[in-house]
Amino acid sequence: MALGKWIGGILGFMSGGPLGALAGIVLGGVFDSMLDAVNTPETQGTFDGHSGWSTNTSYSGSTASADQGQRNSFLFSLLVLASYIIKADGKVMHSEMETVRNMLRQNFGEIACQQGDQILRRLFDQQKRVGAAAFRTTVADCCRQMAHNMNYSQLMQLLNFLVLIAQADGHVEASEVAAMKECAQWMGLSASEIDSLLGLGKDDLDSAYRVLGVSPSATDDEVKRAYRRLALEHHPDKVAALGEDIRKAAEKKFQEINAAKDRIWKARGL
Repeated sequence: MALGKWIGGILGFMSGGPLGALAGIVLGGVFDSMLDAVNTPETQGTFDGHSGWSTNTSYSGSTASADQGQRNSFLFSLLVLASYIIKADGKVMHSEMETVRNMLRQNFGEIACQQGDQILRRLFDQQKRVGAAAFRTTVADCCRQMAHNMNYSQLMQLLNFLVLIAQADGHVEASEVAAMKECAQWMGLSASEIDSLLGLGKDDLDSAYRVLGVSPSATDDEVKRAYRRLALEHHPDKVAALGEDIRKAAEKKFQEINAAKDRIWKARGL
């Protein structure tokens, strides 16, 4: 299959703009040796978690094709942002790369893991080739394109994955936090969303308040309103179009939000 047709099949909302341009650069030499393995009669145009990215464009007008394009665009967007966050502290940690590989493997399948690893390395090469400042501008433009084409919950799931990557080595550098907050703001979101995500999974009360985005001095009504907003915006169904595996990842985040709420409710006797 021609590479151009294959790229056309996966881009979804990335068919133009900075994401499409970046995809054209980094995809060019990555998949040439893999296309035959992925595009078999059994797997072409499908994604079952094992066969990699979809490549069939024959039903591009269907809902299934639109969802697949959105899913593939989400995956490439994640890799672009991951390449920026991982290099934010000036070094590429093995633990961070392993986190990305495991994330890809669990959420997208083994072949997608192998392909994604190569794309990520190509993105590192592109960052080195154009320089950090120019790549930062490209990432900012890509974030704006993501914001134009994804809903709030999908953007937050992207940021949640970035936080998990940054936490992989057991310590989140200030430069990584700053880079994630930049991405959030380029998407039109508040930098405080990163603070909220960084509080997930922790069992202390201060982190629970950080998850809800309120201070310990907030009134009960303010705390309840904050929780209702989070529960609505982070509901797993909001990312269902991206696939059941991503929905499950969002479900884990949703459970951690509820755990933070329960700690605050218990402390306040609500």
